[in-house]
Amino acid sequence: MTYYGDPATRAQAHAALTGEIEAVPDFHWELEDLKVDGDTIAARLTNTGTPVKEYLGVVPTGASFEIVEYAIYRVRDGRFVHMTNLHDAETLKQQLRA
Repeated sequence: MTYYGDPATRAQAHAALTGEIEAVPDFHWELEDLKVDGDTIAARLTNTGTPVKEYLGVVPTGASFEIVEYAIYRVRDGRFVHMTNLHDAETLKQQLRA
């Protein structure tokens, strides 16, 4: 599969997501919009959480975040073969530093 444009194994993608959940145990993705076109899935989500470990280079302060994420997935034979997303990391960091 490709993960953010780079080749990755299932184990690598799993490890990346596990690392996010370890840093932000209450990470929540709220699905706002979902579109499917053939083998492509597009989603707009609202992400929220409160980090308990360093996250995106910001040490935890007890502050929470809420940002919008746009994600695109491609599926083949029932498996993800491409995953990527876009979110405003700078706004997230500002919220955590507030």
